[in-house]
Amino acid sequence: MAADNRSGSLSGLTESEAKEFHSIFMTSAIIFTVIAVIAHFLVWNWRPWLPGVNGYASLTDGVNYAMNVLTSLKA
Repeated sequence: MAADNRSGSLSGLTESEAKEFHSIFMTSAIIFTVIAVIAHFLVWNWRPWLPGVNGYASLTDGVNYAMNVLTSLKA
């Protein structure tokens, strides 16, 4: 039987397996973070979540427009 190098490890992985897992984990975490940053940037450009100079007045105008459209569809 081959020598088992897992006796000193809490995870049960050998050092090479642990390094491989770590590299895959870090690559996945970096890719996830990059996708999240890009998504937040795109959403911020589409609809900023902090009010502009006019405050939330433009949001109120949008809601009024949507309500007018919905009521005209209902009639």
